[in-house]
Amino acid sequence: MSGHVRNYTATVIPSLRYRDALAAIDWLIRAFGFEKNAVYLGPDNKTVAHAQLTFGNGMIMLGSVDNGGEFGKLMAQPDEIGLRNTHGVYLVVTDADAVYATAKAAGATMVLDIRDMDYGGRAFTCRDPEGHLWSIGTYDPWEQPNS
Repeated sequence: MSGHVRNYTATVIPSLRYRDALAAIDWLIRAFGFEKNAVYLGPDNKTVAHAQLTFGNGMIMLGSVDNGGEFGKLMAQPDEIGLRNTHGVYLVVTDADAVYATAKAAGATMVLDIRDMDYGGRAFTCRDPEGHLWSIGTYDPWEQPNS
């Protein structure tokens, strides 16, 4: 199978949808430290047809809930399903306490408070303003031996 995977910076890129994608982009930058890679607006200049945000060597893609695309119609927003998520995004950071402080100051809802984890590292889980779950921690699975 590895012969089918090209060596890119990141080969797994989560994709999210937001009702107010422009506000979400600003929030993700402010709360977690994402950087804009590309933002393509819809014809109305209010919706996001497609955006790419980077975090270290990782990336997420996002767009507006109602951007007319086929993929967006397959997605449900957390508030439509009782604030449950069918996915989660994990960000590896060097200082979880610092990111905890910036996320909390930006209005993140803390759902699992910051703590030392049994498997190593320090982490917390929060919801962004539209209810998506984000886990942030110092545990780096790339530094762990294969088992």
